[in-house]
Parts: sequence; structure tokens; C-alpha cells
Amino acid sequence: MKYDVKNLSLAPHGYKRILWADRQMPVLTSIRAKFKKKKPLKGYRISACLHVTTETANLMMTLKAGGADVVLCASNPLSTQDDVAASLVKDFGIPVFAKKGEDSKTYYRHIHAALAHHPQITMDDGADLVSELHREKGASNGVLGGTEETTTGVIRLRSLEKKGLLKFPIFAINDADTKHLFDNRYGTGQSTIDGIIRATNVLLSGRTFVVAGYGWCGRGLATRAKGMGAHVIVTETDDLRALEAVMDGFPVMPMKEAARLGDLFVTVTGNLKVIRREHFLAMKDGAIVANSGHFNVEVDIPVLKKIAKKRREVRDYVEEFTLPSGRKIYLLAEGRLVNLSTAEGHPASVMDMSFANQALCVENLVRSGRMLEKRVYRVPMNIDAEVARRKLQSMQVAIDRLTPEQKNYLASWELGT
Repeated sequence: MKYDVKNLSLAPHGYKRILWADRQMPVLTSIRAKFKKKKPLKGYRISACLHVTTETANLMMTLKAGGADVVLCASNPLSTQDDVAASLVKDFGIPVFAKKGEDSKTYYRHIHAALAHHPQITMDDGADLVSELHREKGASNGVLGGTEETTTGVIRLRSLEKKGLLKFPIFAINDADTKHLFDNRYGTGQSTIDGIIRATNVLLSGRTFVVAGYGWCGRGLATRAKGMGAHVIVTETDDLRALEAVMDGFPVMPMKEAARLGDLFVTVTGNLKVIRREHFLAMKDGAIVANSGHFNVEVDIPVLKKIAKKRREVRDYVEEFTLPSGRKIYLLAEGRLVNLSTAEGHPASVMDMSFANQALCVENLVRSGRMLEKRVYRVPMNIDAEVARRKLQSMQVAIDRLTPEQKNYLASWELGT
């Protein structure tokens, strides 16, 4: 297959949306201009497994401008924007294998189509592409290195590294300060609320909103839900994060207690079975449950299906489960990440920094990947700083710089009061 998208006739609409996102991504645009001139990726094959969105389209265009031979597949069955996929194929000549709502068999067929490109560099969001490479004997031969966008993928890759099974170096984009401090906090916070409202049209003000997990995504979500008038409760398993949530002014309690109080529940933990049987049975009639973590395992959907006496779809991406007691629970987007399934994902202006890190780390791999060990690496500090600097410039924000005297003071131990 040269590509597999839903309908090429959707391309004109996708093209307009891609260009609109480009206007909100000045950092990536500036890197694209540099790449177009210097062609640092010329001759390199890149297979990317990412959410097929307008922002991702601009990343693909940047890599192609740098000379790369790029193929893209989806990193989630529900996150593909079909008009964008069509435009990438028709208007930009980039092979795409992705359809919104594709079943599991098609999803993995698309991943294998991207792997058939025999990539020298991989780009992942959730590590499905790299996991398939590691499962197939010899498939990772010739891979110089890769990048990983999200928390869940980094967890999987560090597990491979710890077991001595990682076959090439990976840059953990999620660990860059200009990624998780902004994308996870501001992007996930806003886009998750957007997805919930688009799917349900419920008023958040006055509702009890339970956030499971207080990492950067949870922080952002809790803050934005509170800003919209919701009464926010946080659940956590980590003492330090729980303490931080308390100090930020949020009630913290076990999910078993929160289950009786919540009107809306959102999981952002990266773990599995965060909301389980005992929690479903304790929930109010009409409770809404959603997930904004990468995989649809944070809510125990199999057990919800098992205990429900009746199921039906009541709105697009809203499924009603009637329990034996007669109480109803509403699951959004099949438990898949709600911000991309029922909305458009993170705003382009915040993905600008995340994807700038992606592009610059790929350039770094081409330049020095052969010297790296088979490990998961943090994004180099000079790349993080460059992205921040470019972002400030695009916002026309100037800052002070240390004087030689100040640098000397900070570098010395002799100076005191």
C-alpha cells in the first residue's frame, strides 16, 4: 500500500486546517526554514507513529523540508483527523496509514505498513511502533535511533532499557521541560475539558470533578476544571504528588471515597485499572467517566461491561451503562484519550514546542546517534533552551541576560555576604 486513508476528497478541508495550525506554530516554522536550507535529514527514512492531527502534519512537513523520507501512521485508533490524513497524502505527498475509528487489526496493519518503510529513525507516541520493531526478529536492524512523545511510551521504553532489551537509543521528548511543563499541563488541561464538553455539553460549574493522577497532566486538568467552577477532588498513589495537590488547595482522598462524590471522573495516570468494579458500584446515577491517558486501560472497561445489565450509545462517543441497581454510568470515547477522540487534541501553540523538540532531536540523532548507547535519553539541555528561546522570540518577549560579574558570582564559592 502507498497509503491508506478514509477519503482523499476530504483533503481541501484538511489543507486549510493544517495551514491554520501552522500560523500558531512559529517555532516549528522557523526550524522548517532552517531545515529547508541545510537539508540535515537528507537521505534518512523516518517512520512516525503519532496522532494524525494538524499539528503533526506540520511536523511531517518540517521533516520532509529537511530532506527526510517520511511515513506516518496513527498512534491511537480514535485520534486521527481524516481530513488531515487526506491532505498529507494529496497535497504534501506524505504516505499516511490512518483512519479514525479503525479496529485493532487495521491499527496494527498500519503500523506494519509504516515499518515496511525500513526506518532509520522512529518517532513514537506510546511506543507501539518501537514495541513492534522489538517483537520482530531483525526488524530493528539499521535503526539509528528514535524519539518518544508521551509519558506512557517513556515508561514502556525504560522498561525495555532496564531489562537490557532496548536495541537503539531513544530521546524521551516527554522529559523535556519545554514539553511536559507546557504540553502536558496546559495542553492536556485545556483539550481534555474541550473533549468532555464537546461529547456531553454538560456544565462543569458546580459539578464535582475527580482527577485521578496529579502529574503534569493532572495538575493542568485540575486547575482548568477549578477555573470553570467545578469542585475538584484529586486521587493519587504517590505521597509527594498527593502532598502537592493538598498544598495547591485540592481535597485528596482514595478513589473509593471519591467515587461516591464525583459527577465527572477523568484518569490521567498512565497506569491500568485506576477506576475499577468497586468504584463503579459506588458511583452516583449519571456519573460521567473519561480517560486522558494514552491507553484505554485506566478505566476497567471489561468489568464495566460485565456488571452492566444494559448498554447503549446515547450520543456520539457517549455510551450508557445501566447497572443492576438501575443507576447509569456514562463512558466517553470508549475509554480512549478523550482530548483527541472527541476534540482536536492540544492547541497548536503548545504542540509547537513539543514538535520543535522532536525535529531538533531527530537532527541530533542524524548528527551523533551512532555515538549513543542503547538507552533512553533526556532531551539535551541545549535543545530545550533553544526551543524556549525561539518561543519567547516568537512572542516578542525579551529577558535579561547574566552579566559577567553575575556569572562569576554564581560559579564561585568564595563570595558571601
